[in-house]
Order: sequence, then C-alpha cells, then structure tokens
Amino acid sequence: MTQDILPAPARFTPAAGCRWLTPLYDGLVMTLTREKAWRDALVAQVAPARDDVIVDLGCGTGSMLIRLAAADSGASLMGVDPDPAILRLAHRKAAAAGVSLQLLDGFGRDVAGLFGGWGVTKILSSLVLHQVPLAEKRATLAAAHDLLLPGGELHIADYGRQAGAVMRLLFRMTVQMVDGVADTGPQADGILPDLIAEAGFTDIVETRAFDTSTGTIRLYRAMRR
Repeated sequence: MTQDILPAPARFTPAAGCRWLTPLYDGLVMTLTREKAWRDALVAQVAPARDDVIVDLGCGTGSMLIRLAAADSGASLMGVDPDPAILRLAHRKAAAAGVSLQLLDGFGRDVAGLFGGWGVTKILSSLVLHQVPLAEKRATLAAAHDLLLPGGELHIADYGRQAGAVMRLLFRMTVQMVDGVADTGPQADGILPDLIAEAGFTDIVETRAFDTSTGTIRLYRAMRR
C-alpha cells in the first residue's frame, strides 16, 4: 500500500466542517445519515467489476472504497482528497480491513492530471460536492468528465434538492450550520443535475433518494459518451 502526496491548494472544508470534529466524522455520518442504506445502494449502483478502474473523488476516510473492496470484484480502487489528516485515517481503516488502496492528496479538479492514463472507467463521489464552492463543483465535474474513458460512469451520493419544509429545516439546522450556506445552498435548490449536464455528461438519472435527519441524500448516475 502506498501513499503519494502531491501539493494541493490551501482551501477546503474539513470532514464534519472543522478539524476538531474530523475524528468524529465516521460516527456522525453513521448516526445521522442512514449511512448503511445509501452506501449499500451506491455500491450496488457502481457495480464494481474486475476490469473496472474506480476513482473516489473526496474519498475522506475511505468508507466507500473499503465497501467496494468488500464486493471482492477485483476492481482497481483509488481515491483523492485534499486533507492529509483524513487520508491518514483512511490508510489506517484500509489496513485494518486488509484492503489495498492508492490514495492521493489533491482536489477533485486535479483528478485528470493525477489519474490520467489509468483508464478510469467509473468515478464516484459521496457527501463532497455539497460542501465546496460552486466554481469548485463545476471544476470537479469537468475534471471527472475529462478523466473518464468514453462510456465511463459517474456515480454520486450527496445532498440534493431539499423538498418540503421538514427536509429544508433539518438540512439548515445540521449540514448548513456546519458547512455554511453559500456552498450548500445551490445543491439544496437542486442544481446538481444541471451541473453534471454542464460538465458534458449524458443520461443523467436520479436513482434513489434517502430522507435523513440531516436532509435528503440523493443518488445520481451519468455517462461520458
């Protein structure tokens, strides 16, 4: 197992919104977001296969990659995150699970340079895009499109349109209290499918929605034609 550290821009929102909460991130996600339900659905949607090369954008503590590894598909699994501290957590979790991952330090917008030439067939992202600025959302999705092979797939699980007063209130009192309104607001208004299309993806489908105590998490699938 190797960890290649590349320089990354300075600004990012730490997991759970601030550094002192980062060690608690996995517990918070498990407790507050119906984690098993939506992560299991995302693994089934990604459907890793032996010939797949899969990159997790904003891999965090490695939860999704470790779940994909447990599917025992033989897929190549890689991740990128701009936070060296959380990558160290990911390496410890992967080692404890007996999983080999390649994790690189970088932003989503860097992935075409970081993983170009690897023949990436699928890209996933979970609970990341909602907490980055609008320009960064656009740059990340554009880089993902550039990285994928033709026919490759994009899979996202993230906070999307918050429909109804209850979900909007829960989202406002939890996610937006931690991650701020400026970055999270556009996704609460439902912008994510439009941004995916703007990046060049086609066949964009919202596949599932999960109402949680922190708002609605929606799953999306798209293709690079």
